[in-house]
Amino acid sequence: MGGAGAACCSRRPVRRRWLGGKMAAVSLRLGDLVWGKLGRYPPWPGKIVNPPKDLKKPRGKKCFFVKFFGTEDHAWIKVEQLKPYHAHKEEMVKINKGKRFQQAVDAVEEFLRRAKGKDQASSHASADDKNRRNSSSEERSRAGAGDEKRKLAEGKVKKGAGDSKKRVSSGSSERGSRSPLKRAHEQSPRKRGRPPKDEKDLTVPESSTVKGIMAGPMAAFKWQPTASEPVRDADPHFHHFLLSQTEKPAVCYQAITKKLKICEEETGSTSIQAADSTAVNGSVTPTDKKIGFLGLGLMGSGIVSNLLKMGHTVTVWNRTAEKCDLFIQEGARLGRTPAEVVSTCDITFACVSDPKAAKDVLGPSGVLQGIRPGKCYVDMSTVDADTVTELAQVIVSRGGRFLEAPVSGNQQLSNDGMLVILAAGDRGLYEDCSSCFQAMGKTSFFLGEVGNAAKMMLIVNMVQGSFMATIAEGLTLAQVTGQSQQTLLDILNQGQLASIFLDQKCQNILQGNFKPDFYLKYIQKDLRLAIALGDAVNHPTPMAAAANEVYKRAKALDQSDNDMSAVYRAYIH
Repeated sequence: MGGAGAACCSRRPVRRRWLGGKMAAVSLRLGDLVWGKLGRYPPWPGKIVNPPKDLKKPRGKKCFFVKFFGTEDHAWIKVEQLKPYHAHKEEMVKINKGKRFQQAVDAVEEFLRRAKGKDQASSHASADDKNRRNSSSEERSRAGAGDEKRKLAEGKVKKGAGDSKKRVSSGSSERGSRSPLKRAHEQSPRKRGRPPKDEKDLTVPESSTVKGIMAGPMAAFKWQPTASEPVRDADPHFHHFLLSQTEKPAVCYQAITKKLKICEEETGSTSIQAADSTAVNGSVTPTDKKIGFLGLGLMGSGIVSNLLKMGHTVTVWNRTAEKCDLFIQEGARLGRTPAEVVSTCDITFACVSDPKAAKDVLGPSGVLQGIRPGKCYVDMSTVDADTVTELAQVIVSRGGRFLEAPVSGNQQLSNDGMLVILAAGDRGLYEDCSSCFQAMGKTSFFLGEVGNAAKMMLIVNMVQGSFMATIAEGLTLAQVTGQSQQTLLDILNQGQLASIFLDQKCQNILQGNFKPDFYLKYIQKDLRLAIALGDAVNHPTPMAAAANEVYKRAKALDQSDNDMSAVYRAYIH
């Protein structure tokens, strides 16, 4: 869950508590409030709603479409991952203590209060209508009694006039035409005694034709909410969700294609702005193609989780098979070898550590064994342009389609579905991957021919790695000169360099917490490849070269498997 997932992904998973106890089968239906469990994220409060018309229901087990409170997230959730809200509220509140979680629970309670208020207002309105109807009936009864009295009096007048007429008229006058004066005298009492038009309309029964019309098309003009049409105004979160489906149609293939053409004409490159992709992310219509994924490291794990969350059919493989278990539980299928994954899937993604690993995965029982005409392969590893060009050549030579798509980000951004994807190669395949890119990232760029994405990715990581080394250098210089490192961070956070990256990496250093979010060994590898890229075109890269030497020293101090911020230790030893 985008907002839910982003808020809670740092918390320890509560899978045991959620799946451990047996729960009696509960019947759920549209409009019910529930606790939904999505992947590794904690249970979150939501409401079962109708999905957008163009959002396909995942194949397999029964599931409901849930709109989560406190976020703009919505997703298909399997029945076994849902629990009634009221029955399990106390249990869930004890498990989760996060601020965002409490805000979500508060949103549910506010929704319930509003719904209760509307019910009370409706009951008061019904009572008022009943009182008005009773009052109207009494008035009509009184009016009817008055009419009867008037008619009776008028009848007596007519009778007296008739008797007088008989005495003065001949018998032939009864058979002849009446005089105008006589006709007016007889008609006027009826006119005066006629009830008002509105009262007459109330008392005359409707014809069957009128009833048929009102029961047919005309009934649509008097909308009444039903179980299948939740009251939108009662829930501001649900209201926002509906607006996103009507005022801003869900991203679809045609819309993305149109946007791609516009961006390309204006800038020479192409980008897809994904809808808020953390499951949080708006509505992603998953492709009906079968997706394969090779490599479940720091980045790959988050990517696969988001692909599954957005409804894609995914088959996974990892060199260490145990890493696949969690994703199998989330609905992924297991591939025994890369060859099996490629042969059974339409599009296979790979995200591995370095050029050697990217080539190895093609080897025995590897990708090439499963490639045949029409099969698609997308390499998301950060490698050099020569390596990715070699991969493209062997894939295409066997009739396959190739796209390079390295990603910029870290483990946290991968988990949140907020990566930046840099792609190059087969343009048609790039468009076929649109729903996958929206699920895993906030933005994707198409950069042209194979090799361009690899070069751009190395330049981006060269800047990032050099900046990280400079941060570490500044913090150590502050320390040795008697300045407060915390004050330095506070000053930087108030200036032009302020960023999430700066704050997080400085906090890592100040707290001595180097749990990997981006492995130090991989940023050093990228610096090395970026320097080689500069050498190939005779372009100086002295800053990157200096930073690379500091990371090499950090590796010598056994910091390879720590976060890149552990480069700090190269300065204090």
